[in-house]
Parts: sequence; structure tokens; C-alpha cells
Amino acid sequence: MMPPWLAAIALAAAAGDCAPTLPEGIVQGSLVQGRVAPGCQVQVAGRSLRVAADGAFVFGVGRDAPPRISVSTGRAADRLHHTAVPVGAREWRIERVDGVPPSTVDPPPAIAARIQAEQAQVARARLLDDDRDDWRGPFVRPLAGRTSGVYGSQRILNGVPKDPHYGLDIAAATGTPFVAPAAGVVTFADPDLYLTGGTVLLDHGHGVSSVFIHLSRIDVVVGQRVARGDPLGAVGATGRASGPHLHWGMNWFDVRIDPALLLPEPGR
Repeated sequence: MMPPWLAAIALAAAAGDCAPTLPEGIVQGSLVQGRVAPGCQVQVAGRSLRVAADGAFVFGVGRDAPPRISVSTGRAADRLHHTAVPVGAREWRIERVDGVPPSTVDPPPAIAARIQAEQAQVARARLLDDDRDDWRGPFVRPLAGRTSGVYGSQRILNGVPKDPHYGLDIAAATGTPFVAPAAGVVTFADPDLYLTGGTVLLDHGHGVSSVFIHLSRIDVVVGQRVARGDPLGAVGATGRASGPHLHWGMNWFDVRIDPALLLPEPGR
């Protein structure tokens, strides 16, 4: 059996100038920025990626990603070389949140249908895949304040187990303004979604987007381009929220990723 180090050399040689350069320490929830030679094609887990003119590409790794994912590169779609990239596992918190409006935890059928329709609108906005490279960042924290919720935690709402929490929550008073963590184009804005309340989606290109929810005020409109640090709106407690805070979530298309992994480490 070929040792792993020799297998890696063989894969790189087979891929030639299309061998991908990827960061070390990829973990569940990562937004991964890589590079190949210009003109190469890239697929991740069978999904074709947009590759920039300089060979840069990006993809997301979900909360429950397996220990290895397949990154395939080459000059032609039928002649790709496959590399198994390791993904580090993370441990997830269990968070109990009480005081959430009962109708948002276990909504009646009519409300459930509304929620499904509204979330489908947001999902469609996340499908945008254009060649802007705002995803290269750097990203900044959209608001100063205490972190009150983290990505990946299992949420128990009013004693009822629910889906994991997919975002970074920052506690602040209602009306506190927040800013864009990176440049982008506003692709969705609605002040009154049932679950998420005031909601803004900011697209960063190549399928990468940020979403901000529970807002008390929205200061942007769909189609507007903003720079990093531009105002987007104000913190609130609209939708399914037990108190005022900013929820910042991020996606690569339908893959939910951890915004905190894109921020500088404290003290840097």
C-alpha cells in the first residue's frame, strides 16, 4: 500500500499545474479559499465551482461535513484528478433558550405554510453566482458587543429540541446600528418575515452570502452595492427572538458556514 505522503505527491503530479493550493486546518463550518492555475476547472464533492481569472476559488464546508471531502481539478471536466482533503471535526454546544414566542416554536399549519414560502424566497436569493470577489474580504465584525450565540450549537427552544443554530449572535440594544462585514450587493430585504423578522441578505460573489435577521430597521434596498463598514440597518428582536440581538449567518449557496472563522483572532 502506498504511504499517504507518497500518494499526495502522486496526486499532485497527476494534476500537474491544476493541483489545488488549499489552507491548512480546514474544519467543519469553514469558508475555504483556494487557488489553481488560471484556466483550470474545480469541483468539490461533484459540484462545479466558479474559478476567478487568477485561479482563485471558494467553497463552504458544512457543520456536519465528513472527515474528508473530494476536491477535483483539471483542464477538462472529463479528466479531473481527485484529492481527498481532510476536514477537522468540532464539538458543538447545547444551548437552551426560553421565553421564545410559542407560535414561532410550534407554528400552526397556516403559519407553517407562510414560513416555508418566506424561507424559499431567501433560499432563491442565495443561488446567485456571479464573478464578484467580495468574498476575499477581509471580513470585520458587523457590531461590537457580547457574543450571545455561536454557530453549530444545538438549540432547545422553550424545552423543544430544534435545528442547530447557524450563525453568530451579538447582543445589543434595539436600534443599535450595524455595518456590512465585507463588500457586497443586497439581494434580499424584508422587514417582516415570520421567523426571522427584519431580514437582509448581502451577496459577496461566487455563491457566498451573509444574512442579518431580527432587525428593527433596514437601511438598504435590493440591488444596492455596499462597501465594508457601510450601515445596513439596526438591531432588533423581530421574528423568533427572545431579546434584541444581531444574528449574522453566512452561506455558500445552501451550505451554512461559520462567520466567526472569518474574523481576525482577538488581539490581531
